[in-house]
Amino acid sequence: MKYKKLEESISYDGHQIEPFWAFKELEVKGSSIISWIGSMNIQPAKIIDYEDVGLEIKSDEMVHFIIEHFDVQPADIKTCYHRQRMLVMITKDILNDFNIITSRKGDDLYFEGKKLSVSIATCSNSSMKIHFGMNITNKGTPDDVETIGLTECNDFEDEDIQKLVDKISETYINEIESIEEDICKTKVF
Repeated sequence: MKYKKLEESISYDGHQIEPFWAFKELEVKGSSIISWIGSMNIQPAKIIDYEDVGLEIKSDEMVHFIIEHFDVQPADIKTCYHRQRMLVMITKDILNDFNIITSRKGDDLYFEGKKLSVSIATCSNSSMKIHFGMNITNKGTPDDVETIGLTECNDFEDEDIQKLVDKISETYINEIESIEEDICKTKVF
């Protein structure tokens, strides 16, 4: 898997979850994890979770991850959701290392009962896609949801964000590679 951390700030508007986004816009070919910091404002036409239709999904500043896998053909939504949950659990573990103790409900993380993250998993005919985002601040989030940002959790500093992003990405890639290695050494009947 390839990992690319974008230096420029871009707004997550939902089109990044479309297949081949990393290849078409960033020339990253193959399975990848792309991270960046930017706002989020998903327009109604780009909402893909039926439970979210009619809701505002926005934030002024988030850390975003877009993951795309091409290793299962045809792409499998169940595998994609398993990988999404694995990413969320990895993030929860790493946040613990930063003394940010979160709770998890499905694919969402909460700090002291306040929503810290958003996530979606989906498939196309050719790939599995995951978006995972964590608020850096709670500014610009919907008024009807009690949210929190990373910089509002304990003593989390702006400089910790880059360390966090790298650690999450590297740990996710290592888990995927470890699974592949285990598959290659396991006798099946």
